[in-house]
Amino acid sequence: MNRVLISAAHKSSGKTTVSIGLCAALKARGHSVQPFKKGPDYIDPMWLTQASGRACRNLDLYLMSSQEVISTFEQNSSEFNLVEGNKGLYDGLALDGSNSNAALARVLKLPVVLVIDARGMTRGIAPLILGYQAFDPEINIAGVILNNLGGSRHEAKLREVIVHYTNVPVIGAIQHDERLMIVERHLGLMPSNESNESANRVSILGQAIESQVDLDKLIQISKFETDEISLKKSVVTFTEKQKIKIGVARDRAFGFYYADDIDSMSALGAEIIPFDTLNDTQLPHVDALFIGGGFPEIFAAELEKNSAMRMEIYKAIEMGMPVYAECGGLMYLSRQITYQGKIHSMVGAIPGDIVMHQKPIGRGYVNLKEDSQHLWPHSKLTSNPIRGHEFHYSSLEHLPINSKFAYKVERGHGIDGKNDGYIYKNLLASYAHLRSVGGCDWVPRFINFIKQVKHSTQSTNFHAC
Repeated sequence: MNRVLISAAHKSSGKTTVSIGLCAALKARGHSVQPFKKGPDYIDPMWLTQASGRACRNLDLYLMSSQEVISTFEQNSSEFNLVEGNKGLYDGLALDGSNSNAALARVLKLPVVLVIDARGMTRGIAPLILGYQAFDPEINIAGVILNNLGGSRHEAKLREVIVHYTNVPVIGAIQHDERLMIVERHLGLMPSNESNESANRVSILGQAIESQVDLDKLIQISKFETDEISLKKSVVTFTEKQKIKIGVARDRAFGFYYADDIDSMSALGAEIIPFDTLNDTQLPHVDALFIGGGFPEIFAAELEKNSAMRMEIYKAIEMGMPVYAECGGLMYLSRQITYQGKIHSMVGAIPGDIVMHQKPIGRGYVNLKEDSQHLWPHSKLTSNPIRGHEFHYSSLEHLPINSKFAYKVERGHGIDGKNDGYIYKNLLASYAHLRSVGGCDWVPRFINFIKQVKHSTQSTNFHAC
């Protein structure tokens, strides 16, 4: 088994494009590659999933316990396990670094490969590497990949400096190449589900990494001896009568879902049925809907044009179908979205209007205190705040004064700086993204709520034809 953390000295060093390329190059060599992403992120995992052919898993020491991180890693491990960090190696919320990339490396015993944006650097690269080694001697910085090089002479100078002053091997040197850039948006890279060219882009990245990174050296330094103890998740089977069906919006507008949460739904007896808000004109026959995040503002004209789907969802909510929506899903369920001077009609189940802004309204981790009006039944009783994350450039405006909310916001912004989780009938829509980890057991609670509603309305067909 092999395992490695791809990190960097700072954000925007190119570690995501390098990680995508490594997954593609290793897969092309015939290796089974399992990608992981540190922290709360949807977009990078989409690219890593496409490059590796395996669903990327998120590891987050703020939302998850150390044991949950270890368990998630071990249960999903494959032949080669690549963890992409976020921000810089030692960056994190806590002063003691307990939720940093370095902390994750320590918990999972990961050797670290630093991706260094070397533009304009020569001799100064040595104290940078030495400083990162000295800051925490327990962290094994096993190699560096030089990125954005200005040519062969620049590469030669950097290699000479690193060999002379450090004991860290250079395992890759990537020349600056506009073809390796992936278009960025305010959340980072453009999601791969939006682009028909994403497969071609992954192929280009894989070929560039294959030719400029010593994959054999990477495999050597990432070798990890293990007892090969199987920690595979148990498989639970359900009868058709026990099963519930959840429609999940999966298309170019919506694609922000954690693989572990979808797996948990299936393990608890849910059949996941994808639907397309842009092209489908009818909802599938389901018991509930989950509409995750995405960029509905980018596709607002197409979403507006598909009035049949908008009406289907509106009628389903009015009839009492359980619906959970996060961020982009909340935006879609509003009356309208104002973006770049244009107004587009949306589903209209939430009596408020979305306005896009130039700067983020809410970003980062959130702590939520559950309100007594919350729809879902408790499966765990705790006074601890619910941890999640948000990142939105939009605001939900003109809600009625008597609106009901599921959460009080203790950290973050939510809908209005004080509340999050708008409630209407059996709909819960929030700006916060949740993961069913760390005491936040939203998946089993949502499943139980769906079962309760289904049991109490057995004669009701939620399909809105």
